[in-house]
Amino acid sequence: MKNILIVIVGPTGVGKTTVSVEIAAHFGTEIISADSRQFYREMIIGTAVPSEDQLNRVRHHFIRFLSVNEYFSASLYERAVLELLPSVFAVHRVAVMTGGSGMYVDAVCNGIDDIPDIDPAIREKYNSRCKNEGIEGLRTELKLLDPEHYARIDLQNPKRIIRALEIIESTGRPYSSFLTRKKVERNFGIIKIGLQKPRAELYKEIDSRVDSMINNGLEEETQNLLQYKHLNPLRTVGYREFFDFFEGKVSRAKAIELIKRNSRRYAKRQMTWWSRDHEIRWFSPDNVGKIISFIEEVIKS
Repeated sequence: MKNILIVIVGPTGVGKTTVSVEIAAHFGTEIISADSRQFYREMIIGTAVPSEDQLNRVRHHFIRFLSVNEYFSASLYERAVLELLPSVFAVHRVAVMTGGSGMYVDAVCNGIDDIPDIDPAIREKYNSRCKNEGIEGLRTELKLLDPEHYARIDLQNPKRIIRALEIIESTGRPYSSFLTRKKVERNFGIIKIGLQKPRAELYKEIDSRVDSMINNGLEEETQNLLQYKHLNPLRTVGYREFFDFFEGKVSRAKAIELIKRNSRRYAKRQMTWWSRDHEIRWFSPDNVGKIISFIEEVIKS
């Protein structure tokens, strides 16, 4: 019988970590993180990494294994996970993968397009331009060079824009020409579980979570990372708003308000991403028992 990868997705703040630990503990297996923000060892509070108790209860992979100045991508993640899974499946019939980074989850489940590696000097050039000139010029350049990709990319995400431009410069081809979206077949089964809450309840949870991060020292953590603010991992919700506060662009109260607002917007974008995947079976995070029963039924069938 095929080994099974249980994939647990959902928006930020919905409770993926807690549910995943319960499911992994039930099946006596390990968790593979698919939260790209939790890959970096310097980013702890702002990324809501699993607690020490959760990490001790179930073995986790890809948590705090990189430094913020190390390059990583969805294609490298796909390769690393596919190299890891045989050793996990040698001991356990099932494995759990969880996180909110849709591109990384899709890379493992469906495969990722064969995009060439990039000269780090080209990447640094665009990073420097974004830092010194802002994102608007990069948006304009992408619109001219690859209008097809421009029309569907998240224009608020500098990492995505820079990625497209560096591929275009390196290959002389539009980035969109590499995105064939051909699904590959894996030698393991995949069960996709989605977690969702009513929007008002989720947004209330997000706001409360941000308050907890602030109380736990997010401002101090961000202050310690000020020298890295130009790097892609730090251009994310919870950090960039405090960087603006440190530079006098907004008040502290406004920075916290923006973290909450941008976290809610991020959750909305995540749900939009997952809504296109009709293989996902949706549950409330409060129904762990139902989720486990559903997984067991699928495995038996």
